[in-house]
Amino acid sequence: MEDGNTSSSFLTGKSAQEKGLSYVPGCYVVPASQRSNLTSETTNVPVVDLSGLHDPKERSRVIKDIGSACHRLGFFQIINHGICQSLLDGALSSAFQFFDLPMEERLKLMSTDVFKPVRYATSLKDGLEKVQFWRIFLKHYAHPLKDWIESWPKNPANYRENMGKYAVEVRKLALELTGAITESLGIGPAYLDNKMEEGMQVMTANCYPACPQPELALGLPPHSDYSCLTILLQSSQGLEIMDADDGTWMAVPKLEGALEVHLGDHLQVLSNGLYKSVVHRATLNGERTRISVASFHSLGMDEKMETAQELIDEQHPKGYKASSFRDFLKFLSANNIGEGKSFIETLKIKANDV
Repeated sequence: MEDGNTSSSFLTGKSAQEKGLSYVPGCYVVPASQRSNLTSETTNVPVVDLSGLHDPKERSRVIKDIGSACHRLGFFQIINHGICQSLLDGALSSAFQFFDLPMEERLKLMSTDVFKPVRYATSLKDGLEKVQFWRIFLKHYAHPLKDWIESWPKNPANYRENMGKYAVEVRKLALELTGAITESLGIGPAYLDNKMEEGMQVMTANCYPACPQPELALGLPPHSDYSCLTILLQSSQGLEIMDADDGTWMAVPKLEGALEVHLGDHLQVLSNGLYKSVVHRATLNGERTRISVASFHSLGMDEKMETAQELIDEQHPKGYKASSFRDFLKFLSANNIGEGKSFIETLKIKANDV
């Protein structure tokens, strides 16, 4: 490794990953104890066939499988989810094309304001972190689509059409999955229907360029998502999830046509801790760029997620404070998740809070 610039000065537009440097600068090097070994074999994570959700004879089994995965890992892959391969391919292709645009075109959307509904940036906090991450991203609100699509990139020419079609379909899927998850908790499939219908959808296209020394850096540090759930579409392997029981990392295999489902902090709150938000990270590759498209689904900006009263009793007292998407944005603005700061930890009710 060359020393390069060891200060946190690689801002958006000048970052090492955007410039394609042939070495990893010191400010990107994560502590040895936090690095991925990149040689771990892929793990058999739960795979749920959603076709059974619409079969009265199979639905209860699928609901049970989803509940088991939510309890065990807070993560599962889904097949036969109803989104055609051409829409998946179109979304990934448009994301690849966006990140291939000239720098000046991408920088038209550059912003460090986490409250801005459309923004292009790098790492986590635009290079202001003590340790930076080998990532470029475009984030935009997506629901209601008609309210936001005109603020999405005009280039590439097919971006709005391809990503818009995918956004609509993945949101339908998210609502169906949310109902299945609340049903698995025993509180019924319609428990969050109205609030999710009026809720937020935020989409992030992540680009992890080929890294000259992938064993030294990360694309994203360990974190959980704030949302109710996240549905992830990825071009190649690079996602790792943590086994909450023993803290080990598992490489998630790339299953053609499948999507990844992450439980977020707000479903952990709803379930009173019965289900866990999955801690995950993005690793890097020395030869190829990886693209992922994450669709985050939550309640409305100021709608508070509360623990379901049906899941609170003397043996299981309320364990979490209520919070909203805006609360998370305030947390994100004031904290650095790259240094281990966790939103869900701020929501846990401690003994001295009671």
